[in-house]
Amino acid sequence: MPETSAATDYLVGLIGSGIAPSLTPALHEREADELGLRYLYRRLDIDALGLPPTAVGDLLSAARLTGYRGLNITHPCKQLVLPFLDELSAEARALGAVNTVVFEADAIIGHNTDAPGFAAGLRRGLPGVRMDKLVQLGAGGAGSAVAHALLGLGAGTLTLHDAEPSRAHGLAAALTGRFGPGRAVVSTGLADAVTTADGLVNATPVGMWNHPGLPLPAELLRPGLWVADVVYRPLDTELVRTARELGAPVLTGGPMAVFQAAHAFALFTGREPDTDRMLRHFDTLTTPTPRGRHDAFAHS
Repeated sequence: MPETSAATDYLVGLIGSGIAPSLTPALHEREADELGLRYLYRRLDIDALGLPPTAVGDLLSAARLTGYRGLNITHPCKQLVLPFLDELSAEARALGAVNTVVFEADAIIGHNTDAPGFAAGLRRGLPGVRMDKLVQLGAGGAGSAVAHALLGLGAGTLTLHDAEPSRAHGLAAALTGRFGPGRAVVSTGLADAVTTADGLVNATPVGMWNHPGLPLPAELLRPGLWVADVVYRPLDTELVRTARELGAPVLTGGPMAVFQAAHAFALFTGREPDTDRMLRHFDTLTTPTPRGRHDAFAHS
C-alpha cells in the first residue's frame, strides 16, 4: 500500500446505497487537481451492484486487494463495516460508526469525519450563537455525529427527539458516558423543548427530495431560534427557507458536507486541503441549472 507522505497517485471510493447524487467524488478530485495529485474517486453503490449492505466487508477486501488507498462509507454501512476493521480512531470509537477507512500497510483503520465536519461548519456558519439549550431531531448515524459535535463544542443541554424513542435513549446513554450526566436528555415533549431552546438541528432525512416537508410543525420556529440542517441537497430545505423567512439565523448542510470531505481527503493523502477553495467549488456544484439536480442527505 502507498504511504501518504510519498504517494502522488490515489484510488479511493465511496460505499453506500443510492450514492449517485453524492458530491464527495467531485470535491475530492477537484482539490486533488489543485494540489497536483492524480486522484480517482469511484462510487461503489451496493444498489447498482445488487449487493446487500452486509457485503461491505467483501467490498472492503476487494478494494484493498485492487490498490485502493481508502474508502468513504455511508448509509447503510457505517456500523456494518466495524467488524472488518483492525483499528478505530478515538472519534469513530466514541460514535460507534465509521465514514472513512484508510488502508495502511499493516492495518485497516476506521475514522469518522462527520462530527468534526459538522463542528467546523457550525463554527464557521453560526459563530457565537447561544448553546445553553439545544434540540436535535434525529438520533441515527448522522444524529450521533452531530450530537457528539454539539456537546464537544460546549452545548449545555441537548434534547434528543427521534421517531424511534429507543434510538434517542441509546444515543443519550452514549453521550452521557462520554460527556457526563445531564448533558443529553430524551424529549418528553417536542413543543416544550423547542420553545425554550436556543437552537435546533435537523439530523433527519426530512427535507430531501424523497422526504419533502418540515421535520417539525412550522409554528414552533421563531426568529430567536437558530436552525441548522444536515441535508445539503437541496441547500434550501423547507426548514431552512421557513426559518430564514422568519428572520432566524440558519446553517445549511453544505459546510458539513465540505468539511467532512476535507478531513477525509487529508486522511487519504496526508495533504491539507484548502477548505476555502473546496467551499467555493461546492458552491459551483450546487448552483441550480436548467436540468435540475438530485438531493442528498449530508454525509459522504
